[in-house]
Amino acid sequence: MKRTFTEALKNRRTYYSISNQSPISDGEIEQIVNFAVTHVPSSFNSQSTRVVLLLGDSHQKLWGIVKDTLKKIVPAEAFVKTEEKINHSFAAGYGTVLFFEDQTVVKGLQDAFPSYQENFPGWSLQTSAMHQLAVWTMLEDAGFGASLQHYNPLIDAEVRRTWNLPETWNLIAQMPFGTPAGDPGAKEFQPLESRVKIFK
Repeated sequence: MKRTFTEALKNRRTYYSISNQSPISDGEIEQIVNFAVTHVPSSFNSQSTRVVLLLGDSHQKLWGIVKDTLKKIVPAEAFVKTEEKINHSFAAGYGTVLFFEDQTVVKGLQDAFPSYQENFPGWSLQTSAMHQLAVWTMLEDAGFGASLQHYNPLIDAEVRRTWNLPETWNLIAQMPFGTPAGDPGAKEFQPLESRVKIFK
């Protein structure tokens, strides 16, 4: 596809209906993730973002963790719809990208720059958000549909245990992706006049 940057941003949408097919190789998916982690900026060049790419059985294992976790806390009658949503949307995809922020890096910056210590957690989240948008946009440009999910902190401990991840990696978001299997639907935009102010 290879659109311009503005075209790619414009065409990025939330897809809940995805399949387990991929328009590109696993190696090319890895390249997308590696490119984003390498080139997306971060406050104080902290490079605090950590990313885990789950494909195949690992992708399915993640959504099994989500279902097992929710089953313990969601009423049985409500869990039926929850499980159906996960099975036919997120788990039905080709893979999932997990976004983390390394709290060791954040704490190190707080210690090194005490005048800004209250700001670093927020700046860390902004860094993660930029990585999420970059990966999402590049995945869509490659022919995938994706969405952004937040089952953290419910699944954090089990995710770290399953993939032997450091305790300092704080899970921020999950991005299931796959070939679009349905229309994302029209997107409505709020008036720019209420969102943007220009002064000359």
